[in-house]
Amino acid sequence: MDTTTTDATGNAPSKVSRRLQQATAPEVCELIYLPRLNRDFGSGFRYLSDINQAHLLMLHAAGLVPRPMAARIARALEQMEHAGPDAVPLDPAREDAYFNYEAQLMQTAGADAGGRLHVARSRNDILATLDRLRARDAGLALLEAIQDLRTTTLNMAQQHVDTVMPGYTHLQAAQPITYGYYLVGLADAFARDAERLLRALDTLDACPLGAGALAGTAFPIRREETARLLGFSRCVANGLDAVASRDFAWEMMSAMTIAAVGWSRVAQDYFVWCTPEFGLIDFPDSVAGTSSIMPQKKNPVVLEYLKGKGAHLTGLLTAALSTIKGTNFSHTGDGNRESMRGFWECADECLRSAKLLTLVIGSATPLRDNMLLRARRDFSAATDLADALVREADLSFREAHHIVGAVVRQALDARLPADGITTEMVDIAAREQIGRAIGLSDEAVQRCLDPVQGVSARMASGGPSPALVRTRLVAMRAELEAAGANLEARRGAVASARETLKRENAALAAAL
Repeated sequence: MDTTTTDATGNAPSKVSRRLQQATAPEVCELIYLPRLNRDFGSGFRYLSDINQAHLLMLHAAGLVPRPMAARIARALEQMEHAGPDAVPLDPAREDAYFNYEAQLMQTAGADAGGRLHVARSRNDILATLDRLRARDAGLALLEAIQDLRTTTLNMAQQHVDTVMPGYTHLQAAQPITYGYYLVGLADAFARDAERLLRALDTLDACPLGAGALAGTAFPIRREETARLLGFSRCVANGLDAVASRDFAWEMMSAMTIAAVGWSRVAQDYFVWCTPEFGLIDFPDSVAGTSSIMPQKKNPVVLEYLKGKGAHLTGLLTAALSTIKGTNFSHTGDGNRESMRGFWECADECLRSAKLLTLVIGSATPLRDNMLLRARRDFSAATDLADALVREADLSFREAHHIVGAVVRQALDARLPADGITTEMVDIAAREQIGRAIGLSDEAVQRCLDPVQGVSARMASGGPSPALVRTRLVAMRAELEAAGANLEARRGAVASARETLKRENAALAAAL
């Protein structure tokens, strides 16, 4: 309902407060309120509807709104919800989403009825609650995407437990591993990404509604009732903290940023491995792009997107924390509005990245022959030869390290691959380093330099032996199943609370 009038001087007063005797400046409407409305009204409409219905049910239960009036408001809220956000005319002169929603409610239910809903609350606790509701949904959606990512990764690991490849440090061949072992390592990291997000959701699980502007209310409200109806397990204990704090968001953003940075490192591995120079991984054309000028190009566009998102999310988190740093511990526009803008973008981008990384891991094809050939010929089994000298020649590891280093140098100078090393070369290096030959058999040398046997022998806990990896996969699938049950329970609790909210509001509306 438009309440605009003019004063004695002909100036139009504010549409939202008789305290303000002048209309909002056009520049403020155009540059602050209108962009904010266009950005936030549609995305927040569902949550604002839920908050209004929960608050109404609580006010009625507490005896603060009589039944006939409460029923009228409940029916109007239902009508608005069914009509959707596009049915609400947005007027930036009303400042924000709440005042525009309230104006439509007063138009639908009548000015008196619509105006009664705001008793015992403030836009401050409404916004704080809306942010938590929306962030909770974003977090649950991301957890579901990470669940899919973990599932795909474990499925691929199961297929490639025996696929031997070089492991790298400093982008140099280090020791033989298997592709399945690599993927299991990724799955462990992805599980921690989910755990960090779960902890942030536990922080979020408290309802600010009832805090008012910052100091609560003198009305005998029932905060636990609105918390129940909105699916929260508890209320925020302190009203000031309830409206001042968005640390749940910074915790979630930190979890999302850590995840995205980790995912960018995975993308970097694939980025290198899919080059012809490495030739370890192939991707289908469906996840690649091409060049506008060079017809031979197959560009890893998805990998580059993922690599860039680590930096993008780091920037969003930094911007949010920088915005909040200089604000007072209370509700402020910069502290609670501007600082949250990056959160929604962060959540959207992180969700996209999780889905794209799932696509990458699921579509990556390891080139088994190339992987094994690399591992055989690039000296990644040299450590196994040094270990053999320790076991069979009773040398210190440092002595063995020097001998094998000299052997590798011989092979490089002679342009020999790792599998070209002979027992004579080992003895030559041993005489140079310790003054005597070792006398390993050719069979022993070749066994040490065989990456397949080397991987199988690494049976210490956490190693790449296929037997260990298979055992670990069983445990990880059980962990994944438990995580899925936990996620389902969280989703179920939220959905059940919302169903209860809608049912009780409908029952109240039907009493009109």
